[in-house]
Amino acid sequence: MNAPDKTPAAARADLPRGKLPLNFVIRELLADQMIESSVAERMLSVTSRETQVHPLALVAEMNLRTPGPTRELLDIERLTQWLATKASLPYQHIDPLRVDFARVVDIFSATYATAYSILPLAVSGADVTIGTCEPFLDDWRPEIERLTRKTVKRVVANPLDISRYTVEFYKLAQSIKSAAKNNNSVNPVGNFESLVELGAKVDAENAHIVTIVDWLLQYAFDQRASDIHMEPKRDQGVVRFRIDGVLHQVYQVPPGVMNAMVARIKLLGRMDIAERRRPLDGRIKTKVSSGVLAGREVEMRLSTLPTAFGEKLVMRIFDPEVVVRSYADLGFSEAETATWKQLIQRPSGIILVTGPTGSGKTSTLYSTLRELATDEVNVSTVEDPIENIEPSLNQMQVQHGIDLGFADGLRSLMRQDPDIIMVGEIRDKETADMAVNASLTGHLVFSTLHTNDAASSIARLIELGVAPYLVNATLIGILAQRLVRTLCPHCKTQTDPPEEALWKDLVSPWRSKLPRHVYKPVGCLECRRTGYFGRTGLIELLVVSDDLRRIVADGADLSALRTQAARDGLRSLRVSGAEKIAKGVTTIDEVLRAAPPFNP
Repeated sequence: MNAPDKTPAAARADLPRGKLPLNFVIRELLADQMIESSVAERMLSVTSRETQVHPLALVAEMNLRTPGPTRELLDIERLTQWLATKASLPYQHIDPLRVDFARVVDIFSATYATAYSILPLAVSGADVTIGTCEPFLDDWRPEIERLTRKTVKRVVANPLDISRYTVEFYKLAQSIKSAAKNNNSVNPVGNFESLVELGAKVDAENAHIVTIVDWLLQYAFDQRASDIHMEPKRDQGVVRFRIDGVLHQVYQVPPGVMNAMVARIKLLGRMDIAERRRPLDGRIKTKVSSGVLAGREVEMRLSTLPTAFGEKLVMRIFDPEVVVRSYADLGFSEAETATWKQLIQRPSGIILVTGPTGSGKTSTLYSTLRELATDEVNVSTVEDPIENIEPSLNQMQVQHGIDLGFADGLRSLMRQDPDIIMVGEIRDKETADMAVNASLTGHLVFSTLHTNDAASSIARLIELGVAPYLVNATLIGILAQRLVRTLCPHCKTQTDPPEEALWKDLVSPWRSKLPRHVYKPVGCLECRRTGYFGRTGLIELLVVSDDLRRIVADGADLSALRTQAARDGLRSLRVSGAEKIAKGVTTIDEVLRAAPPFNP
């Protein structure tokens, strides 16, 4: 909580009154030994230019670094923090995820905000927080306190963010209010049949709805979201992003607006807008206009689900670079990469990738198939759904509506002269038998299973009805995988190692020396204050040996399979995580959360 702003900065005699002058910034930077005198002289020549650019933005454009060994970059955020210290005010980075812009914009108009370079950020019972990039200009404060009857708490914010979000917040708030008026008849009351009847009244082409949806998609790309969840509720629709595997609420919109947004996205995905009683699937392909993915095409897979208060929509955003990621980026160690490459070069056999939904199986399979799909090889897939369109692969979509399942698709692929086949998932005995037959006839087959670890996949195949001798004849390797968040390289900090008992429990039944140093998350602007930036894989790679085959032939006892796999050199998911903890890549909490214990 920021402390109330009781004393106007402009009242202090040693500080300027009114708007921030560039010469003051230069003089104070020089006095604080953040720039050299020669740089200050060069910067003063800028004052002769007539410009509307904020002084901090002008300095940041010069890409200056502080003198001395640290050579710290004077970017706009660093300069804003420095200015906040000069003005004896709190510094705040504007995070749109934490601003209820539909509420704060009612405090004053966009014209008023622009005139004083201020932006409302939060409203509570007794006070209102307002961001400013002009800390020595506070003539507006008494007027705001009189009109709102609240105490104004000023914070210093990035001038570029204030300029950007002043436009975005007021434009979006106006769009939501206008859209709510246009769609006020669509107000769910818990009766699903009423929702269906009112569906035709939703205006998916409304200009305000188009603006809101366009902003939502662009903001999701900027925030590195992997999924967008649009969830209708009784009183408000909720929009959430999944970032690095964790859901974050973005904002709430009126129910009628939520329905119109869903209809707009369904229209973009060429889905049936009128059909709201059954689940639907679709796809959107778009080009990102700005941010880290600027200029790149991004695909989104759409899925709707009828709920008590309307259609819930989930958009899964696929990284366009997923099929060209290296094995190191996927989380493989050098030894695991070498072993995996030996497996995938086999002329025939079955290779399984196992793990729960969202464990990185798709990324690993696409990266592997992309490497194998040369001009001399025919690589074909049967998927449900096709998650990434890759030109070098021949991809087939499962169509349950016309009885085209995995087994039927695989049967058809066998007549297409394939060299390598990928089956999206082995779910039943028929699909498992087809995969085994394809392998026996000289094809390399990739597929996925949902099991806890690598050894469990062998038992799962036998449970599905595959004869043990066929498992021994075809199965050559199994990769179990999980995803953990990686520590932000910009802010992670060294901390004490965990207790030895906890470490032994983590790597059990193996032995591993307690690392001398480990790291913990802190939080900075680069990682959105979470302390984590991106994800990496935990790898458990099992190569089917002759000893394992003998255990399979004797009945495939799961405990015996795990014990033998460990003797053959298997490293469990938690041991893979322990290695990444010791390297400062992730934390012990992340590994314990994601990886199950190894119980032989």
